[in-house]
Amino acid sequence: MRSVSVFPRLDQADIVAMLDALSPHQNDPWLVDDVLYVDLDFEYDGFLYRDWEPEAIEHLAAAIGHRPAWAVDIQVSGRVDGTEQLGRLVLTLLDAGGAAMDDYSDHAWRASDIRSDARFEGLSFFDFRGFHRASGQHTRLLQPERSGHSVRHSGPARDAYRA
Repeated sequence: MRSVSVFPRLDQADIVAMLDALSPHQNDPWLVDDVLYVDLDFEYDGFLYRDWEPEAIEHLAAAIGHRPAWAVDIQVSGRVDGTEQLGRLVLTLLDAGGAAMDDYSDHAWRASDIRSDARFEGLSFFDFRGFHRASGQHTRLLQPERSGHSVRHSGPARDAYRA
């Protein structure tokens, strides 16, 4: 699994409501688009910054203006690319502001960075292929990503997510 931590400006209750609408039948963790496993991480229980380098925490705090106490943790299945689904969900979560951190850099990605395909140290957001190319590793997905994947649920949050 590859992961992204999202630190949205919206409050936790709004994020939970949004995720409940996107995944009404599964919420521990939420399953979005059949490839994204979504949960909340909290600093108080030791999970949020467990494997983080101090520099990454400093970059995040500088970008947001404080050290967040919770985040949306998104795990991307290794069986598919997941870039499109992840980008759509992260941009939805960051609609009101905030930042996201991926496994491949210490950059705090804002929505504008993701939309513009900005680069930090040669990598764009969630650029697992570029990271593995630069480090000489081979990236292999277990099965090709399904194109034209349709969503099963509708409603205001789902409709805004699709846009």
